[in-house]
Amino acid sequence: MVQLPPATTVLQVIPDLNSGGAERTTLDVARSIVDAGGTALVVSQGGQLVGGLKEAGAEHIVLPVKSKNPLTLWQNAARLTGIIQERNVSIIHARSRAPAWSSLWAARRAKVPFVTTYHGTYNQSGALKAFYNSVMARGDAVIANSNFIADLIGERHAFAADRITVIERGSDLKALARENVSALRQQALKDGWGVPSGRPMILNMARLTAWKGQKVVIEAMALLKEAGLTGPIAILAGDAQGRDGYTGELKKMIADRGLHDSVRLVGHCADVPAALALADISVVASVEPEAFGRAAVEAQAAGVPVIVSDLGAVKETVLAPPQAREDERTGWRVPPGDPQALADAIRMVLDLDPATRNQVTDRALSHVRRNFSVETMCAKTLEVYTKLLSEPFAAA
Repeated sequence: MVQLPPATTVLQVIPDLNSGGAERTTLDVARSIVDAGGTALVVSQGGQLVGGLKEAGAEHIVLPVKSKNPLTLWQNAARLTGIIQERNVSIIHARSRAPAWSSLWAARRAKVPFVTTYHGTYNQSGALKAFYNSVMARGDAVIANSNFIADLIGERHAFAADRITVIERGSDLKALARENVSALRQQALKDGWGVPSGRPMILNMARLTAWKGQKVVIEAMALLKEAGLTGPIAILAGDAQGRDGYTGELKKMIADRGLHDSVRLVGHCADVPAALALADISVVASVEPEAFGRAAVEAQAAGVPVIVSDLGAVKETVLAPPQAREDERTGWRVPPGDPQALADAIRMVLDLDPATRNQVTDRALSHVRRNFSVETMCAKTLEVYTKLLSEPFAAA
């Protein structure tokens, strides 16, 4: 296990600690910092994961770092500078753009290394937005969570090319293993969701936002129903995070297509391993590129066949032709925003014979074990910290 230099204190800054890949990565890295003998501080506006953060031995500090107001950003920089000085912070690590600006200014004032993780593709519609996004490439070390994102950073921010390190998101593979999820946990979730026994379950695990493609899943379920396949039930599990208008649109779609018995909106799911243990298929239906795509990795780790939209980093996380041979396949990729292609893929996977299905899921598990464990992700992140702390500090 990587050990940090003595008295290392790492301050991670993220808008909030609700559901999401960046948020869960923050928690995982905080735990690894504590395990490696360091002190882990996290600044955010709070959220569902704060309890888990504290259980890991980290400390949470509440600041309004979700705000994009320029005055608040400047005030947050002063507050972060104070925390760095009072707590003898060794490194500040920002995971989102608005708090990254405050973190950058604070790091330069306090003369400590500044690390960023480029967690998303970040819309870049003009020069002003490009400048705003550029803060995520201004770290003394810049972590990209996939090769897809590393290439994107190189294209957009050439000045950062020699400071990029690819560290794929990692998952707790032991916790996701089906044999480690009790029947009691599975039944509790099944009862809570009202899933009837004997019906194939299609799981879409994603926060409720349009680009995650929940509407594509609903349309695919409608096509399956029209074709006479009424057995499958789709579970859309994700936090709306205040997007009540979008949630209303999804409910209307379900009602208009007569899918009350076939599609369920169940809200935030706190027990991801149990949800995957219940699933017959996991679907990632994003209509914009995933920077990494943790949901697809976790499905493979849980032994669940996965169908993903063919864009973004999925060529790294889900192996399929033409990039891989058929006998190397770990899942299925379909064109984004294509309900018919998704419906056809769902039907095909449900019709697989057990031997073929097991071959694919066994390869998928081997793939994620080699590349996407939480232990590997955390060790590589701590190596970035250690390298920065071992060199004379000079701001990038």
